[in-house]
Amino acid sequence: MSPVTRPLARRGLAAGAAVALGAVVAAPAYAAVVDTPITLSADDAALALTPIGSYETGVFDESAAEIVAYHPKSKLLYSVDANAGAVNVLKVSDARAPRLKDTLTVAGIVDAQGDTIPEGSEANSVAVREDGLVVVAVESATKTDDGWLAFFDTKGRTLGAVRVGAQPDMVALTPDGGTAVTANEGEPNDAYDVDPEGSISVVTLPATVAAPAQSAVATADFHAFEDGSLPDGVRVFMGIDGIDHPVSRNLEPEYVTIDAASSTAYVSVQEANAIAVVDLATATVADLLPLGAKDHSLAGSGIDPSNRDDAIAIQQVPVQGFYMPDAIASYTVGGETFLVTANEGDSRDDFGDVEEGVRIKDLGDEDESLAPLCEGVLTDEQLEDEVLGRLKVSRASGLSEDGTCYEELYSFGARSFSIWTTAGELVFDSGDDFEQITAAAIPTFFNSTNDESAFDDRSDDKGPEPEGVAIGEVDGATYAFIGLERVGGIMVYDITDPQDATFVTYVNNRDFAADPESAAAGDLGPEGLAFVPAEDSRTKQPMLIVGNEVSGTTTLFDIASVE
Repeated sequence: MSPVTRPLARRGLAAGAAVALGAVVAAPAYAAVVDTPITLSADDAALALTPIGSYETGVFDESAAEIVAYHPKSKLLYSVDANAGAVNVLKVSDARAPRLKDTLTVAGIVDAQGDTIPEGSEANSVAVREDGLVVVAVESATKTDDGWLAFFDTKGRTLGAVRVGAQPDMVALTPDGGTAVTANEGEPNDAYDVDPEGSISVVTLPATVAAPAQSAVATADFHAFEDGSLPDGVRVFMGIDGIDHPVSRNLEPEYVTIDAASSTAYVSVQEANAIAVVDLATATVADLLPLGAKDHSLAGSGIDPSNRDDAIAIQQVPVQGFYMPDAIASYTVGGETFLVTANEGDSRDDFGDVEEGVRIKDLGDEDESLAPLCEGVLTDEQLEDEVLGRLKVSRASGLSEDGTCYEELYSFGARSFSIWTTAGELVFDSGDDFEQITAAAIPTFFNSTNDESAFDDRSDDKGPEPEGVAIGEVDGATYAFIGLERVGGIMVYDITDPQDATFVTYVNNRDFAADPESAAAGDLGPEGLAFVPAEDSRTKQPMLIVGNEVSGTTTLFDIASVE
């Protein structure tokens, strides 16, 4: 099965597509819903996405709104506030004016072993079971220590906690509600003298709304890959000298999705550019799937590689891009499970003296002790700042066999979303759509970052940085909703046919002219996304909920069919 990539115009964005700064229906002026959201839609778009209500924490750039979860029965919305070490519980009886009902604080909870979650511990993720069991992933105040899963009910009562691996970054529940699965990232400390193992915790949940015993926690580790059986292409390249289990300490699980049968979890291992396949019945990592790299020299897969050219210049370049997904989701077509990834990219930096990312122009710099480019890889002109010189690539990948020079260049992230089989075979990639679409929709602030409004300042890094993804069904079609962390906004694609996904619409609830630290700026830094089907929604229409970590806002979007 060959991956499908096509020029933008053939993905549903025709020359006459609507580009608007305010083409959506006017929304009431509650919280962070801006007066004129930015929209761009395909001519044949079957749905429209409209921001209708938002809750503001009032905290800027401190991760005060990240992962979100919705409980249909109570109509409560849960939004992780990592800054406060808590989860905000929002009442959305009026979706246009969500308001704070309660706050679930994790510090002070006594776990099943009699230990207390200390002050300074962070809430990283939340999930809610159908019966109202609320599960929160908690990172210890000392992030290299083991973390917890904390349990609450929808009345806000604390039920208890169990210990899991270090830095549980995400928690997901199996569709049958019987198991919680955490991705324990296990990042090293800043001094890089402590590096916990990455792992996946598999926790058997009680049938009632209650906390499990510690004995219900099983750990899927990566020890089986320590003996040289690590698949080629899974990136393991650093470690503390003399430490045990160096492979396991290199692998840092990020995000979890679970198949419809509740039997297998698929976990993104971002920096390693891989997906771990976890057998939930045995709590073992059954496989590691290397994802390879995207060839940016191919038509339809280009990037804008420079923030110093004063231009929008999406082009084919002789660089490979590691997919390195952050969020991962799954859906089923004809009985087959497909994986959907937001290909953000991430390097292993800022641990002691470790810094993986390097600008292309600095390769061969004697002060950096870096090997040079092999002869003929780039021309002198391409090494200029205005072309490829400032693009960040990995110093850990692309060396020749003898290690004397870089024969390939690998950048971080693919600036796209992808669809994969559960064997890790690429089925579809959105190519250079995200930069092409944002260039058309927001030319003045193309590749802006999320904490200030600027032109082209992320092109040398990871561009728009697709980070979050959610999947939902509307009128019999399946859609992927992808959040762009930097420039902002939500991309919507029809993925009903995994090999023929098509662009539908792009909506950015952001006012680039406003002070980024003000409510008038709207949503900055979309992180977590959750889809709410019509039957569970207060509005009786499907909704999308987005947590925005920079603006600290949690925003509700109405999803309406377009005739």
